[in-house]
Amino acid sequence: MAELAFGLMRLPLTDTNDNASIDIEKTKELIDRFIELGGRYFDTAYVYHSGNSEKIFGELVADRYKREEFMVTTKMPMFNLKDKEEFPKIFNEQLTKCHVDYFDYYFLHALDEKRIKQAEELGGFEFIKKMKEEGKIKHLGFSFHDSAKVLDETLERHPEIELVQLQINYLDWDNPSVEAKACHEVALKHGVDINIMEPLKGGTLANISNEAKAIFNAVNHDSIIKWAFRFNAQLKNVKYILSGMNSLDQINENMAIFKDLRPLDQNEMEAIDKVVNQIIKEGNIDCTACHYCTDGCPKHIAIPEYFHLYNERFNTQKYEENLGSFKKLTQTNGKPSDCIACRACEDKCPQHLKITELLKKVARQFE
Repeated sequence: MAELAFGLMRLPLTDTNDNASIDIEKTKELIDRFIELGGRYFDTAYVYHSGNSEKIFGELVADRYKREEFMVTTKMPMFNLKDKEEFPKIFNEQLTKCHVDYFDYYFLHALDEKRIKQAEELGGFEFIKKMKEEGKIKHLGFSFHDSAKVLDETLERHPEIELVQLQINYLDWDNPSVEAKACHEVALKHGVDINIMEPLKGGTLANISNEAKAIFNAVNHDSIIKWAFRFNAQLKNVKYILSGMNSLDQINENMAIFKDLRPLDQNEMEAIDKVVNQIIKEGNIDCTACHYCTDGCPKHIAIPEYFHLYNERFNTQKYEENLGSFKKLTQTNGKPSDCIACRACEDKCPQHLKITELLKKVARQFE
C-alpha cells in the first residue's frame, strides 16, 4: 500500500508575499507530528521556497532525527543548468544543505522532452549513476511532465531509472495535456516504481464546488480529500503519494486517511467521472500553485494566487472577500494586466498553461 510523503514545497510562511520566508517554528511542529504519526519520507528540491526548502530539511529533520528514521529525495534543477560542471557543484551543495551523506532517492527535476535532451547532452544521467556507484544516492529517478510517448522512449534508453514521479490525480487521469493514465501504464510496462505528485492538483481537488461535492455526498460521506487519495492509492506500483502539507490539521487528516485507503468500487468510480465532468464544465484554470512561474517574472505578478482567486469566481459567498484579496495582492505584486507577454513563465510551467492569455481572463474578471 502506498505511503504518504511530506512534500516540502508549500510550507507555512511568515510573509505570504515572500515564498522564501518559511515559518520555522510552525514547520518544525508539522515535521514532528508527521514523524510521530509514522511518516518518514520527505520530498524537497533545490528550487523549492527560493532555495530554502533543503536548508530547512537539514535543520529540522536531518539534525534532529536518526538517519534510519527518515528518507529524503531532492532533485537536480535541470531548468537552471547550462554546463556539466554544475552537476557536482549543485549536488555537493545539496548534501551540505540537507545535512546528509546520501540521498535515498535522487531525481532529475521536471523533465520534459527538451530537458531530457539537455540532461543527455550534459551527462546528467551518467552523473547520477556515478553518484549511486559512490554510495551518495540509493535509488535513481526523475520527475516528469510530458507525454507518455516521451516517457516510454526515455525509460527505454535509461533502464537504470528505478522510479518516476508523475502527476496523477482523478482530474488529470484522462486529461490529454497531462496523460496521467497513459504515463502510469508506461511506468508499469518498464517495471519502475511510481511516486505521485499533485494528488490534489495543487489544492484544486480540496476546494471543489458545492455541485461537485454533492455528487460525492450522494454516494458516501468520505471527505473530498479522501476521495482523491483513495483514487491514487489503488494504482499499481505506487510507493509514495506526496502532499504539500502546511497545517497540523492537514497532517492529522492525511495521516488518518492513509490508515483506511480502501479501493474505489464501481459506484464510486462513476461518481469520480461525474465530478470530473462537473469541474471541466466550470472551466477552472489548471494551476497547481508550484510557483515555478513566478521566479524571474519581471513584473512580479502573483500568478498562482490570482489563478486561485479566479477559480473561486462562482462562489458568490466569497466574492467580496476574494475581491479584497485581489486588491491586497496588487499592492505588493504586479497586476495581471501588467504582464508584458515575455512568456518566461510559460517555459517553466509544468502544466504547459498559456499563462499570458489566462492572465487576461483574470484581469477581465477582477480589474
